[in-house]
Amino acid sequence: MRVRFAPSPTGHLHIGNVRTALFNWLLARGHGGTFILRVEDTDAERSTLESDTSILEDLRWLGLTWDEGPDIGGPVGPYRQSERLGAYQSRAEQLLAQDRAYYCFCTPEQLDAERKHQLANNLPAKYSGRCAVIDPNEAARRVQSGETAAIRFRTPQNREVTFDDLVRGPIAFHTDVIGDQVLLRADKSPAYNFAVVVDDGLMGVTHVVRGEDHISNTPRQLLIYEALAFTPPRFGHVAMVLGPDHTRLSKRHGATSVDEFREKGYLPEALLNYLALLSWSPGDGQEIVPLAEMAKRFSLSDVGHSASIFDEEKLAWVNRHYLKDAPHDRLASLCAPYLQRAGYISGNLSPEGVAFLVGLVPLVNVSVDRLDQTPFRLKQLFEYSAASALMQPDIRGEVGTDAARQVIGALAAELEISPRLVDKAMFRGLADRVKQKSGQKGRALFHPIRIALTGAGDGPELDLLVPAMEKGAGLETSAGFVAIAGARERATEFSARLKS
Repeated sequence: MRVRFAPSPTGHLHIGNVRTALFNWLLARGHGGTFILRVEDTDAERSTLESDTSILEDLRWLGLTWDEGPDIGGPVGPYRQSERLGAYQSRAEQLLAQDRAYYCFCTPEQLDAERKHQLANNLPAKYSGRCAVIDPNEAARRVQSGETAAIRFRTPQNREVTFDDLVRGPIAFHTDVIGDQVLLRADKSPAYNFAVVVDDGLMGVTHVVRGEDHISNTPRQLLIYEALAFTPPRFGHVAMVLGPDHTRLSKRHGATSVDEFREKGYLPEALLNYLALLSWSPGDGQEIVPLAEMAKRFSLSDVGHSASIFDEEKLAWVNRHYLKDAPHDRLASLCAPYLQRAGYISGNLSPEGVAFLVGLVPLVNVSVDRLDQTPFRLKQLFEYSAASALMQPDIRGEVGTDAARQVIGALAAELEISPRLVDKAMFRGLADRVKQKSGQKGRALFHPIRIALTGAGDGPELDLLVPAMEKGAGLETSAGFVAIAGARERATEFSARLKS
């Protein structure tokens, strides 16, 4: 089995194309096949090296590794269409010699007028065949004399083209609605349907999995396969990925490209897991399936026909699962850029700084949907102002009672004589001592403690947050973090301002 993913480097890698790449990759890996990466860059005006590079980087980040491709080569390269122009030219000439193709001298203006006339008369918009009747020798003479011409395929008449779609079953088209398609344009660049057939034929591609928007291309391609004596691959067309409003997923729905989801802080394994669930089910009601396990289970016969709705809330649910299970050192490394942009990391992290960051992961990994939410989740650790907190009417009201003042006074007093509370047990011991001194318990105890130490009425679990702030307060500036106020300093400042 040989499958391929063939993106065009004309922009960022769209999430719908990633699902196509994933299904091809799963098919290859599940059957011991070969996954080919081919870059379709013959659109010189829109293709860019930046896009080419970013697509390869996105696929690597996702973990969709390829066995043959533009960067690693292979036995049937090159793997960029712009480097394969000779192959298209020679096959077009082969079809001309066999009278399976002909030169077309029609101008763009003529073709546009012809198309408008057909549409105005409710006729199929296809080429009329005006140049198909020109004597081949006369056409060759005109080209040799310098006249520009495209090369068109001579579509067989009165034929039905059928194929058994691996997802949708038997599909048929009549050649009456196809018309004579362009193989090479007047500038000698190949048309999509011609280039893809030549590439797939020469590369020995056995299965093509792609979006349903390519169904109408398939009969055109099958006719070219036949004319070139190539064995056609098996085709499977998967349903489109739509936005919540049931229109094609686009920018108006939010993030649509891999780099956008990566920037938001989704893990690649979560993104792939969710995309696999669009039109495919692993069975048994299971939704969290690692990539290697997916490859073992995946089958095109289990792929549904209906369009899939991209639901970012469901993606976030899947991401939470993977965040919870990811190694802490990996998450710490992924969180660092977000904390740096927020101003919480001030320089290069020392080993002590890295260890501190790893220790913050339990505050984050079960509490956020995406890693870009990390700075907000940790804001109370890095930002503290008793004065600002007490300017808020709701906070002022919460701590204005005698009971709350007793708790905060006892908290400040205990912290003055306590060592740094660097673990849960030490914090809970402190809370017990404050409880004994103040006579308060439950919310009446912990809510004032929270407000005094964080300046807010809610936030991360105190038995995780307080040890983190205490460890942070003990860091040297060389660790790479901004200064962090410890519990003692916070309680002392809050108590003093509360009394003033």
